[in-house]
Amino acid sequence: MEQNESQSKKVPKLLIDDHSDFIFHAAYMAYSKAWDENYSEETRTELNRIMLSFSEGREANQSFYAQLNEFSRDIDYHSYGSFKIKTQKKRAWRKKEQKKARISRHKK
Repeated sequence: MEQNESQSKKVPKLLIDDHSDFIFHAAYMAYSKAWDENYSEETRTELNRIMLSFSEGREANQSFYAQLNEFSRDIDYHSYGSFKIKTQKKRAWRKKEQKKARISRHKK
């Protein structure tokens, strides 16, 4: 009975990804990464709130990422206000994602 109670208290991960909208898909990937890195139910609830408000259009990109960065473990806060951003072209990103999808389809 305790196991059922602990499972019911777990916060579910949102599955609202939209591959046709590049900006939303990139935001969902950032949310997903932050979700996977954090195991606290309170943190996951807050991440869900942030993602839902972004999906409903109540938040701009900049404020969404600012709130999401509070829960990310990638950022070095000792970088004196600047950090490097790794970028890639949209075409290269799509190609990489398609390759991952092909590989995952054939592994099953």
